[in-house]
Amino acid sequence: MKRLAVVDVNLCVGCQGCLFACARRFGDAGLSRSAIHVKSAGGIERGFIVTVCRACLDPPCAKVCPTDALKPRPGGGVILNPQKCIGCGNCKEACTINAVFWDEDTNKPAICTHCGYCVDFCPYGVLKLEEREGGISV
Repeated sequence: MKRLAVVDVNLCVGCQGCLFACARRFGDAGLSRSAIHVKSAGGIERGFIVTVCRACLDPPCAKVCPTDALKPRPGGGVILNPQKCIGCGNCKEACTINAVFWDEDTNKPAICTHCGYCVDFCPYGVLKLEEREGGISV
């Protein structure tokens, strides 16, 4: 199973091409549905912080979902069933790396599907879709 990974954050220039690509998976403009976040590390000379789902093998976000809207994905990460989600936000609070973002329009989490669509829109090679070896157990 493949997962999205940050290859080298030092290559990021903060163009946000990955964010727009992620959000456009749904055919929408804007960034509200993006499952990736890029922010300044505190000034242009300090670079950027790129936050993406690490595809936990035992995802804490799924454990706290009271309606089972988030189910563990084979190989790590989760799959969201938006029809079951009640917008409680427990998943966002439970993510240990703050990689569950919130879509204010739908009042539901923006969950990375590890599709790799964003990778093609990063001209600097910051992101890649990689085959999972071992895994992160959180």
